[in-house]
Amino acid sequence: MLRNSRDSFGLVSILFHWIIALIFLGQIFLGYLMVRTSDFTLQFNLFQWHKSFGFLILGLSALRLIWKFLNVRPRDPETMPPIERVAAHAAHVLLYLSLFIVPLTGWAVASSSPLQIPTFMFNLLVVPQLPITISDSAEAFWSASHAWLAYLSSVVAAAHILAALHHHFWKRDAILIRMLRSRVVGTGSKHAN
Repeated sequence: MLRNSRDSFGLVSILFHWIIALIFLGQIFLGYLMVRTSDFTLQFNLFQWHKSFGFLILGLSALRLIWKFLNVRPRDPETMPPIERVAAHAAHVLLYLSLFIVPLTGWAVASSSPLQIPTFMFNLLVVPQLPITISDSAEAFWSASHAWLAYLSSVVAAAHILAALHHHFWKRDAILIRMLRSRVVGTGSKHAN
């Protein structure tokens, strides 16, 4: 099943979710590592990989958003209280926003840097700089914005993961299962071990 149904996500949505999630988690590790190495060549390469994966997240997220609008949204379980529904939808909105804003602020860091080091996306193409102010203060602003938004996104992503695990192991509903396989029998049903 490629498309979503009212009870579960389709294969395309599932693949978008997990591929972007894995790249996002890898970006957190890569971002941490690249600013802590003293080897200039290694640091340059790590920065290029970090920027490349950031652009990949941006592109995949745009495709994912288009796919989301072309599909129905699976229903929440009938057992989910209204406050949980609001919290889940708020977390999803924040995560979607972060998938665009965090890479864009990273692009702004590279574009505002007085060093003007080109971005070689996976060594295949050079990404043009954004038409923004180039200065040390602009780079510092965008760097701080990028870092803090990445930290905030990580907290929201951690809450999202914990909520999914809570639904799976504590509430024993199909919330997590429907993002692991494309056919689930009813969103209110208990899952089997």
